[in-house]
Amino acid sequence: MNTSPKTPKLESIDHVHVYTPDRAHAETWYDRVLGLTRVSKFEHWATKDGPLFLANPDRSVSIALFERPPLPTRSTIAFRVNGQDFLAWRKRLREMLGKIDEVDHDSSWSLYFSDPDGNPFEITCYDYQWLKKQLGP
Repeated sequence: MNTSPKTPKLESIDHVHVYTPDRAHAETWYDRVLGLTRVSKFEHWATKDGPLFLANPDRSVSIALFERPPLPTRSTIAFRVNGQDFLAWRKRLREMLGKIDEVDHDSSWSLYFSDPDGNPFEITCYDYQWLKKQLGP
């Protein structure tokens, strides 16, 4: 609970930093698997030390790819989807990546997978009862 009346409102998460030793290879993977493509407006930032911005078509999901050595501590990046899209992502990820982890959290469903550099991702859905019927026992 926010008790400070002076805290300004946060609109949304703008982007997430993702680290990769091979940015060109990672860019191809993110486009092929997640449909995230280069944001031309910010290409000038993609220097040796700067990020390459990738986003979905409406820019509601954005990541900044930094070319860096892998880091030992990582945060999972989770995307929220509706039930129909969860099933579509489940099919797509199985086809593209093979094994993915599917978890019933008793109030949500999640798919867990990693990019080629080991950065962890989750696709989560809160249409729990509907999905439970679709997925069966």
